[in-house]
Amino acid sequence: MINMYWYLIVSTLMFFIGIYGFVTRKNMIAMLISLELILNAVEINFAVFNRYLYPQQLEGMFFTLFGIAITAAETAVALAIIINVFRAIGNVDVKNAGSMKE
Repeated sequence: MINMYWYLIVSTLMFFIGIYGFVTRKNMIAMLISLELILNAVEINFAVFNRYLYPQQLEGMFFTLFGIAITAAETAVALAIIINVFRAIGNVDVKNAGSMKE
């Protein structure tokens, strides 16, 4: 059986890679992918802590399933917004999205 620490190390790496990508990227799609990494790290933590703390119960698994559903809905809405921004200004850089106000 794999030790819980290995799951937490993977989850922590995913979380911080997602934070780094979100802060340093200028492209909205790259920022969305980084946000997905952050949310997947959280869902891994839900599943791991549920398995190790309460192995007979499924609350963490249900939270993970709800998180995946919410993440899928959030991605669909974000992609729709990004497509509309691309149609309006011709690129998906965050610095140019402020020009839509004018």
